[in-house]
Amino acid sequence: MLHWQYSTQLPMNVNTSPKSLPKVAVCILNYNGHQANYLQQFLPTVYASEYANLDIYVIDNKSTDDSVAYLQKEGFVALNTPTENNRFLIALDQNYWFAGGYNHGLKDIDADYFVLLNSDVAVSPNWITPIIELMEKDQQIAACQPKIKLFANPVLFEHAGGSGGFVDKWGYPFCRGRIFNSLETDTGQYENTQPIFWASGAAFFIRAKLYYDIGGLDADYKAHMEEIDLCWRLQRANYKIMVCPQSVVHHVGGGTLPKENPHKTYLNFKNSLTTIFKNETGLKMYWIIWVRLVLDGVAATRFLTKGEFGNIGAVIKAHWSFFFSFFNNLKKQKETTQQIAAAQFPSKKQVVTPQKYAKSIVWQHFVKGKQKYSEL
Repeated sequence: MLHWQYSTQLPMNVNTSPKSLPKVAVCILNYNGHQANYLQQFLPTVYASEYANLDIYVIDNKSTDDSVAYLQKEGFVALNTPTENNRFLIALDQNYWFAGGYNHGLKDIDADYFVLLNSDVAVSPNWITPIIELMEKDQQIAACQPKIKLFANPVLFEHAGGSGGFVDKWGYPFCRGRIFNSLETDTGQYENTQPIFWASGAAFFIRAKLYYDIGGLDADYKAHMEEIDLCWRLQRANYKIMVCPQSVVHHVGGGTLPKENPHKTYLNFKNSLTTIFKNETGLKMYWIIWVRLVLDGVAATRFLTKGEFGNIGAVIKAHWSFFFSFFNNLKKQKETTQQIAAAQFPSKKQVVTPQKYAKSIVWQHFVKGKQKYSEL
């Protein structure tokens, strides 16, 4: 269990009227979180957040445990119900997975900023203020993430976001602090606030209006890679994605699907190809897709050598699912282009360059043996 050291410095909101601060909605998507002990373990850290103009929402994805009853005991009420503790419960009529769950849950929430927070994340008391201050100073910042560390071993960065996410030339994701399954020890090496390619969906700050304007998360993804697609679209609309390591959270990870689950492998491979198809353009897109299919085949061979036969089938299934979705993806490609045009940042004075890594992270890691972001 983490024991937070509360700051003795006055946070931004102490001498500021709550009404003058941007309205922040922390939105936690829950599925059987009471049974998993996440709600009782991590919600108290959210309650202790040092930000005055804050509402807390739990979007319940049709849990089959007693999550809803537990949340009601905790003082969570339905939307538009008078409340003194600003805790709200949105109970969905079915399990819409991660992307669809948030799309359904956020549509009735009124806020300046959404914070998409996993139910298995412990937050520090002053985790909101540094990011909101950063985003308020620069209207071109669309989304931001805190530094994310491993709950079970807080000296390590966590797989889902580390200190900011990137993709390589072939669309493979990695982080400052995590390359594939290699986690780095946090020694303060990635403390600078800087542009990144993608912000982690485990603790994802985004301007609420932009979330709607850009089309939200792609519900067809279900889970995994959807935040990368969203961040890529935002950058194409000339917005910046940032990491703010002055904000720190700790993530358990694997709460939706364990990393060894073949269905997770399937979603990662399929959604990654879909993201490239939606966001790259022209012949370059088809070239990258072709290379990715080859590299994915190499990955399947590695699964074979490790005896992970379920993951081999998951890669094959992902490729066929991607092929059969060709016409649907063409439609998505057109819709994405229209949404990006509608959401375009109004000033062209500073053109955003997507923060891609120009080399192959697969080659750098598996062939050249580079284990750390700082070695790239």
